[in-house]
Amino acid sequence: MGRPTLRERLAAKRAAEMGEVTETPEGRWYVLHTYSGYENKVKKSIESRVEALDLTDRVFEVVVPTQEEIEIRSGQRHTIQRKTFPGYVLVRMSLDDDTWYALRNTPGVTGFVNVNNKPVPLDEAQVQSILKGMAAEAPKVKVSFAMGDTVRIIDGPFADFRGEIDEINQEKGKIKVLVSFFGRETPVELDFLQAERET
Repeated sequence: MGRPTLRERLAAKRAAEMGEVTETPEGRWYVLHTYSGYENKVKKSIESRVEALDLTDRVFEVVVPTQEEIEIRSGQRHTIQRKTFPGYVLVRMSLDDDTWYALRNTPGVTGFVNVNNKPVPLDEAQVQSILKGMAAEAPKVKVSFAMGDTVRIIDGPFADFRGEIDEINQEKGKIKVLVSFFGRETPVELDFLQAERET
């Protein structure tokens, strides 16, 4: 047997890649449009409907994409789950008349995301990036500071000083505050938790 041709090598590479793909779970991911704020209710309703109508062999998974966010309220960190796509629920399912009808008529669902009235499956790569985003990213800090706010420093060497926010760095969770020392404004870098907004 001679060396495999380029075409055969490519076919083998594709088959290997396809092998990885065939290991993905059955069904395709579809997107349901819901009333905003009802995503978790809809998820629960679908799960109980699927059980009741004996569709567990065709509806496999229901996901409300969320991301952890740290909200700072009165100097305290609170972890909240922020919905990445408000008003949408992802469902991994085999689409047929029964599953379409059962999900389409779940209370709170306004319809499938579709083209010409046909539900459109999500691309596998899109799904993977959404699911990875849910699992991997470090929680974002959500802050109610705005440029020009007056804050009181509550921690560190400058505790009890007041100053005005000159810069906000969401990525690093830092703010720069202009603090007045002996009549001169000096920029001080602080963690979000080291200051609180004066009300």
